[in-house]
Amino acid sequence: MKTALPITGLLFSQKNNMIRKKNKIKPWPVILSLILSIAAIVWGIISIDKINFEIISKNLFWPLGRLMFFIGIGLAAGQIIEAAGWTRKLGLIFRPFFKFGNLGNRCGAAFVTAFISGVSANAMLLDFFKDKKITRKQLFLSNFINQLPAYFLHLPTTFFIVIPLTGWAGALYFIITFLAAILRTVFFLLYAHLYLPAPKGEKEVLEIKPPDSSTKSIKYASREIGKKLPPRIINIGIYVVPIYIIVFTLNSMGLFDLARKWMAGYVVTSFIPVESLSIVILSFAAEFTSGFAAAGALLDAGLLTTRQTVLALILGNIIAFPIRALRHQLPRYIGIFSPKTGTQLLIMGQGFRVLSLIVVLLLYYFLI
Repeated sequence: MKTALPITGLLFSQKNNMIRKKNKIKPWPVILSLILSIAAIVWGIISIDKINFEIISKNLFWPLGRLMFFIGIGLAAGQIIEAAGWTRKLGLIFRPFFKFGNLGNRCGAAFVTAFISGVSANAMLLDFFKDKKITRKQLFLSNFINQLPAYFLHLPTTFFIVIPLTGWAGALYFIITFLAAILRTVFFLLYAHLYLPAPKGEKEVLEIKPPDSSTKSIKYASREIGKKLPPRIINIGIYVVPIYIIVFTLNSMGLFDLARKWMAGYVVTSFIPVESLSIVILSFAAEFTSGFAAAGALLDAGLLTTRQTVLALILGNIIAFPIRALRHQLPRYIGIFSPKTGTQLLIMGQGFRVLSLIVVLLLYYFLI
């Protein structure tokens, strides 16, 4: 009995040392990240005429700061949800689906969060994975499934732009993309049901009641956030900041516009009616709105049928994904997760998205 306390104290000390080592910030990656970031900014200012401090502040520093803010919010939210016992409450909303898929309440909580912020949801998944509360397979599958709330997250903005411009063709576009998202979600849940074991300790998690004292849970959450959040934010920023700046500089040089136009011309002449050329190119060159404006104009002029317009818009969506992924999503995924895991998640997730769009588009083309 006399040795029990020393042994317990030793184990507790070893656990704390492991946590400190895990959260320790290595200086050299931070220094290298800063050097690359500064070099990319200086190179952009020197080599690109249209880049100045005002443009950098508005189009680089502000979006980058906002991205890091939401990543921090997501990491903090994961700690608060766990400490306050809200994982069970949030998971209960979609509990039947995630129970069927053996994904657990924590993945369900991230799914709910994805309706508000995809970055925060990914940061929560990372936090759960780092704390070994979900497996790597759960992380991947949950990230893929979160494409469904991401679809609804952007829907209010895009819907009321597209429908007035393209009418029924735009409505069919939304129906096809929605059915593709549903198809992916069902597939992932079925796969998880067949190949994932039930989460260890999930029964205990389901039976846990929220802490009696909210003060204790708040203190615990504050302590965990103070201990884990700063090093994780810095480790994420090591990748996010330089990659985001390099992508911004390459985009300012017009590299992505050239790639979009080259891809558009190649694919259009091979698969899409010639009349649809302007739709696809405008979709790439001027992003979302201009492509649908061109589609509406060609429809009104009688130069395109509804089917041709839907085909062009969906294929334009598919063709655009490599450029859009490199420009917008790669810095986020690599920064939140890691270069290897983030790239795998992005390529696999977008690959499944493209495959599901092709399947639904073929069904539409041949059956309707």
